[in-house]
Amino acid sequence: MVKVKICGITNLEDALNSVKAGCNALGFVFYRKSPRYITPEKASQIVKHIPAHILKIGVFVNAKEKTIKRIAKLCNLDMLQFHGNESPQFCKKFKGYKIIKAFRVKGKIEVKNLLHYKTFAYLFDTFVKSKMGGTGKKFNWTRVRHLEDFYKPIFLSGGLDARNVTEAIKQVRPDWLDVSTSVEIKPGKKDYNKVKEFIEAVKKTAL
Repeated sequence: MVKVKICGITNLEDALNSVKAGCNALGFVFYRKSPRYITPEKASQIVKHIPAHILKIGVFVNAKEKTIKRIAKLCNLDMLQFHGNESPQFCKKFKGYKIIKAFRVKGKIEVKNLLHYKTFAYLFDTFVKSKMGGTGKKFNWTRVRHLEDFYKPIFLSGGLDARNVTEAIKQVRPDWLDVSTSVEIKPGKKDYNKVKEFIEAVKKTAL
């Protein structure tokens, strides 16, 4: 069964609706330049109302080690997603947390570069020069089709929606799907029906 992460949660209503719709994880963006930015204090209050079986994932972009550790503890995070230029060495500094390293796909993926990262999982998103994530644009999925051979969980992100997710699953065979833009009314505000529709499409494909 392919799992679903609803990313860019900024309020309790969206968090609870995403859980109700059947998601497996919620993503909180702690990057101030993002339109989906949430303060650690607000995220910590939301997390208190989320069932224990739902993973809480913090998204960081080139943040300082001390800042990440403080937020991770405050918000009781299960996983840390690094979406910037974090080095393999930096990713090793967070014992007790599963690390997801994001790679923005532009052209051919340099496999030897990936192998330097001994993280729990890899996430592949679309490269857009002006944005670090949340682009709403898909990339050429054939570029990551062979990466399941790494025996690491693969998160697929970028331009996913209820209409193309079936094809995405068939082409890439990811472990996780990471969605934000296509299930929103506006940046930071989710549309419950779109979230539900997306998750139902995933479940239908996985059967």
